[in-house]
Amino acid sequence: MILTAQRLKKERFRTTVVRKITQIPADQWGAVFPDVLEGYYFLKTFDEAKLDQFEFLYICVYQDKKLVGAVPCFMTDYSLDTSINGPLRRLTNAIKRVFPDLFCIRTLACGIPTNQGHIGIIGDPKPIVEAVMRRMEMIARREGVQILAFKDFGRQYDGALKIVGDHDFIKMNSLPDTELKLEFRDLEGYLKKLGGSNRSHLRRKFKKADGRVTMEVYDALDDATLSEAYGLYLQVVDDHDMGFETLTLDFFKNAAINVQGRTKYFLWRVDGKMAAFSFCLVGDAELIDYFLGLDYALAKEYSLYFIRFRDVLQWCLERGVKKYMMGCTGYEPKRRLGFAFVPLSLYVHFRFKPIRPLFKLLVGFLKFENFDPELKLWLKEKSQ
Repeated sequence: MILTAQRLKKERFRTTVVRKITQIPADQWGAVFPDVLEGYYFLKTFDEAKLDQFEFLYICVYQDKKLVGAVPCFMTDYSLDTSINGPLRRLTNAIKRVFPDLFCIRTLACGIPTNQGHIGIIGDPKPIVEAVMRRMEMIARREGVQILAFKDFGRQYDGALKIVGDHDFIKMNSLPDTELKLEFRDLEGYLKKLGGSNRSHLRRKFKKADGRVTMEVYDALDDATLSEAYGLYLQVVDDHDMGFETLTLDFFKNAAINVQGRTKYFLWRVDGKMAAFSFCLVGDAELIDYFLGLDYALAKEYSLYFIRFRDVLQWCLERGVKKYMMGCTGYEPKRRLGFAFVPLSLYVHFRFKPIRPLFKLLVGFLKFENFDPELKLWLKEKSQ
């Protein structure tokens, strides 16, 4: 059989799928994957965390025998109504009582559930991304997946992922990440960059907590302390209305083992009682304030959200960290603290062809800011 030039090109890019990242040599993953904090051993922590919500897998692309592309993926049964509030939420709840599975769609997404997506690429991205899409389609047929997605990719991937639009992927704005560039020497330098009302507001909160709230920082926590901190994390998860992931205690425990030197556990105590917890990943110039825990009985009285920010900020400044990332959602306090948007994109493909035209019409309505008043306000201010 004579192979066409296109067929030869495809044959040169072979894909494999594994269920555990440890099935891929760490040095090979590190050579192809971007230098991001959520690297090989962070992904290993996800594999070990026993998260019922997700099935993790990894797509690898080989050119001849060389690994030239890699991406973490996850499958989940996604509820389309998790972001809907108000009268629309009451309507969807009524519909679900009659059709309980109507809003639940099996999804295969490239990226990770908890933060920005990244793809490891060596060379020309187009054939690598095409190879990933072909493998995603194969998995979808086998696993009964209705939606394929590339989740939360930053602007640096616009060029590499442009090709997915030719395969009926619809590009949407996702919930933006938030970042604060630390272009000041100390806390006073930071406060001077804020508006007068925000500066005075924070000073009052800081003063009230002085002498009552103390901070501790650890690379790892003993079982008893971690269990107490995890309870605070669950309080925040239970209070959240966006339907995001719930991590297990094993995740927080194993992260300190797997990602040694990159994990930091910040604890705050009020008169000796643990009242707040923050799990962070730290690189040479960047900190991701990843997961928060709060004792709500004390958080409001002592403004622990803002105390946590102040203390982590000072910790970063003392160590030369240049960028403080604080994730998505909860935009109003982040706006007041001076954080900036990091735009992210979501690329979605419905495998059932008849629904694609309808979804294209709904894209404008399905914008995340339509379900998050704080985000909508922030976007409006940025556009003025």
